[in-house]
Amino acid sequence: MKAVLMAAVGGSDVLTGQTIAEPNISQAPEIKVRLRAAGVNPVDTKIRRNGLLYPNAALPAVLGCDGAGEVVEVGSAVSQFKTGDKVWFCHGGLGREQGNYAEFTVLDQRWASLMPTTLSFTDAAAAPLVLITAYGALFGRGGLQAGQTVLVQAGAGGVGHVAIQLAKIAGARVITTVSSAEKAAFVKSLGADEAIIYTQTDVAEAVYRLTGRQGADLVFDTVGGEVFKASIPLTAHFGRLVTLLEPKNVDLSEARIRNLLLGFELMLTPMLRDLHSARDQHIAVLKQCAEYIDAGKLRVHVSQVLPLSQASLAHDLLETGHTVGKVVLSV
Repeated sequence: MKAVLMAAVGGSDVLTGQTIAEPNISQAPEIKVRLRAAGVNPVDTKIRRNGLLYPNAALPAVLGCDGAGEVVEVGSAVSQFKTGDKVWFCHGGLGREQGNYAEFTVLDQRWASLMPTTLSFTDAAAAPLVLITAYGALFGRGGLQAGQTVLVQAGAGGVGHVAIQLAKIAGARVITTVSSAEKAAFVKSLGADEAIIYTQTDVAEAVYRLTGRQGADLVFDTVGGEVFKASIPLTAHFGRLVTLLEPKNVDLSEARIRNLLLGFELMLTPMLRDLHSARDQHIAVLKQCAEYIDAGKLRVHVSQVLPLSQASLAHDLLETGHTVGKVVLSV
């Protein structure tokens, strides 16, 4: 089958198209899926630059955690799916199991879910990782409740744009930051109550004005670095600050004075640590989000669809840091 392999650690040019052996079912609970699309996520670019996440994993490897496609074969113990079912999932791509930059994959039925009936394969492939990440950050770590105010940093990004919608579904007030008027219009179309254009406006002053100088009950930092540092005083006293990245060299004295709860969201942890019950919760999130999508309450924005052969270009686009929504590879 055709696949894109990461041949070495380095720039996007280490991603090369090759023909490799087609995977086959080896365990009774497994399903074989003909992949129609693969989502591209920032974690893919970080693995490519820094190395595979599993200890002792060897190159070459097929990247890509997010996939969507059709079930073409089922193992003898499969009860949840049948041939022809359309499924989406976040599985593989970290150096142990094969990723989804390929024509076929095999995975345990436990880690797949039926796609929303209203989505195309490309839209479905864009969604699992960002949906699970946003849901975990907002509700698992962030404890967001109806009537509270959440500040989503970088609301036009892959995780940010679905976080806005999930927060609104939950009845929260959403403030978000973006870099341009175009992105402000985009996040407003998703339901954001306020969009702060950080290239034109002092974010701190805007947040204080919008919250009566109290700060947001929850701040969701999807950027890290200086944005995490700046988020501390924007979080209300006794509030919660959740980040996707590890803060480095950060003075936490203001966070301590504010009695903040600091949380980290890495949705890959259950896959990396084989925490099966936690992965079951991820599947529950996908099922819930499928209902939201089919009811017209939630949408995933795909800014670009590229052929599988252009995986390196997809990585380049993500590394600019300016993509709106998601980039997807069509298989």
